[in-house]
Amino acid sequence: MSRQPLILSAFLMNTTSHIIGGAWRRPDAEQHRFNELPHWVSLVQKLEAAGFDIAFFADVVGLYGDHEGGWASHVRKGLQIPSNDPLVLISALAAVTDRIGLALTSSVIQAHPFNFARQISTLDHLSGGRVGWNVVTNSQENAHRNFGGEGLAKHDDRYSWAEEYLDVCYKLWEGSWEDDALVQDKTRQHDRGQGLHADPAKVAKIHHQGDRYRVEGPHLSAPSPQRTPFLFQAGSSQRGRDVAAQHAEATFSMAPRRDIAAEHARDVKERTRKFGRGPEDLKFIQGLSFVIGSTEEEAQAKAKELDESIDDHALIAHTAGSLGIDVGHLPIDTPLEELEHTEQAQGHLSEIKRMAPNGKVTLRDLAQFRAQSTRVTGTPEQIADALETWQDAGIDGINVMNSTIPGSYDEFIQHLLPELRGRGLARSADEESGKRTLRGRLTGSDRLPVTHPAAGYCRAFTDSSAEATEIPAEEFLKAKGF
Repeated sequence: MSRQPLILSAFLMNTTSHIIGGAWRRPDAEQHRFNELPHWVSLVQKLEAAGFDIAFFADVVGLYGDHEGGWASHVRKGLQIPSNDPLVLISALAAVTDRIGLALTSSVIQAHPFNFARQISTLDHLSGGRVGWNVVTNSQENAHRNFGGEGLAKHDDRYSWAEEYLDVCYKLWEGSWEDDALVQDKTRQHDRGQGLHADPAKVAKIHHQGDRYRVEGPHLSAPSPQRTPFLFQAGSSQRGRDVAAQHAEATFSMAPRRDIAAEHARDVKERTRKFGRGPEDLKFIQGLSFVIGSTEEEAQAKAKELDESIDDHALIAHTAGSLGIDVGHLPIDTPLEELEHTEQAQGHLSEIKRMAPNGKVTLRDLAQFRAQSTRVTGTPEQIADALETWQDAGIDGINVMNSTIPGSYDEFIQHLLPELRGRGLARSADEESGKRTLRGRLTGSDRLPVTHPAAGYCRAFTDSSAEATEIPAEEFLKAKGF
């Protein structure tokens, strides 16, 4: 059968220890150089030359829940602390790349939407339209307290917050300026003189008033190549799936099995219909890591060596800390059923136990689940076979996780990518030469389709344009007593 090329994304974070805890200690790992710009320039240029579609930077703005009775463990292990602002890093990377998409996670709690919309528009201009935004609500209590909250907002309240945040951004990105508003004609004559920089009839305030935000506008950036950045979302709850179906253009998944990924994709694609969109409007990108060998035996030996280098407690702290439970001082072979679970933790840990052969899972198993459940091990041919089955399950792309930087990506590029190209699962080198926006690269169009809710704000605020609200000279002078 004819295969569609998979979207290739590199899953990165401007920190030392991202997903596979402890792997930074390996002799060939260079992710401890995360503060050095040349480290990232070299990697992202390598990804671009290889034809990757996206360099995607995850982010956090707070600590995970306590481990071993506090947060000192996170500092010792480097569990996403320190971590730097990806928006600043991407700004630098935009200057040294031409084609690769540059995507970042930004939580609605960390920046006012007016300022964030302006930053993203600026970055989209400077990158030639290559910006993507992973919209997150943030489930870390420490993060909410870092931005003035008393604690973690309720789950559905966080999504309501995100939807208003998106609404403000959409109005600014799509509704405040018309495409041809920025004229910049130095010689054009008009009734106020010579030279027209922008048409006041085509620039408008948005006058947003909602539960959380009041934003008058106008947007201070003219329309960027994409207007709205390419939109990612990663929620898997019922409310999260609805938000993805209504707003996202691609959703990130960390499903531990293909059948779970297939169910998720089917469900969210079906939900798009109730929002006036179609299944074709949403792409699914699965997070996977790879251990590649020239033979199956070599690949298994490399996987065993990797497992021996992993810090089990770093993986446990990451998973349990995400769920608000501290298991740090417990023996590593403690069964999960002996733990007191939060309501949030119960569902996730139940899913892990369901996947175990006998339903018995220990903390050690939890660490192995974190490290291995999304790992594909084998020869290039075996891994390509597996990726075909992931594609058949409804996955449109892969978010390539790393154990070491740059080694994980060097191996993917040198050994797996040629096999994928031979099967049509990756674009050919000839297709990588053109410059396109990120949305254009992934969908064929630089701008959002008319079915997207943001598109409804096009020309929605003409009554509030600069020209429409301008006071005529006669009224102005009369009001001033002249």
